[in-house]
Amino acid sequence: MTKNKYVRWAMRAGLATVVLGIVVRLGVPSLLGAMGLHPHYEIPAYRMAGKKALVIATNHDRLGEGGDATGAFGSELTVPYYGFVDAGFVVDLASPKGGRIPIEPGSMDWPLATPADIRFKGDPEAMKKLETSKRVADLNGADYDVVFLVGGWGAAYDLGQSADVGNIITQANNAGAVVGGICHGPLGLLQAKAPDGRPLVEGRKLTAVSDLQVEQLGIQITPLHPETELRKLGALYEKGTAFRDFFANHIVVDGTLVTGQNQNSGAETTHRMIELVEKKR
Repeated sequence: MTKNKYVRWAMRAGLATVVLGIVVRLGVPSLLGAMGLHPHYEIPAYRMAGKKALVIATNHDRLGEGGDATGAFGSELTVPYYGFVDAGFVVDLASPKGGRIPIEPGSMDWPLATPADIRFKGDPEAMKKLETSKRVADLNGADYDVVFLVGGWGAAYDLGQSADVGNIITQANNAGAVVGGICHGPLGLLQAKAPDGRPLVEGRKLTAVSDLQVEQLGIQITPLHPETELRKLGALYEKGTAFRDFFANHIVVDGTLVTGQNQNSGAETTHRMIELVEKKR
């Protein structure tokens, strides 16, 4: 091969590699979207100045004892966070212990990243809140118009086990706030009480990540599985289906309780919560 032919071949090979990289870079997220991951959903414009939202996420960062890193799933925090921010809410981030909220590795990166994930990583104020979240026990649920429970595998280790989380949900519900969450987040409802002292979820329609999705993803090591635990307390659990539950989507509104099945449900769950606040005004 002459020098000129080699140069042309190298240029063509390089160009082909670049084109292939672009196709893969753009194509994989599009394919996942077509399968049902993070469906496009526009939250209508609202003016909620003076309203407050509390977003609660996990402090737990490992699967089992010393296992793989885990935490909150990126979009399950970022999508509702900006849904409330853009509607005009003052938004606080909190966790059972306060301080750092870990994020599930890869959940805010290609090919899973949403526009909200990218925005969050470039937002110094939001990133500071993630590292210095408020301690749930230091807050009063009655001070908030909405309380949102973030999912992710880490939530299986502390949201349902926290009396403080149960207490703040009880306070918020008793004060008439809208309470909601997605995926593993509704585990935070387990210790919450209705005004008559019964479990808040007893007899209530709701959803959360399914036992089947947990099984299909092979993360059965976690101590609490939302569908199982919520059913034990008398919740009327329901879900959507797909060829894999990871790509399913379902939202349930029962009074002022709004729940979404998984990471695909964040935007609409947030919208339905804001909608209920608007109706109360």
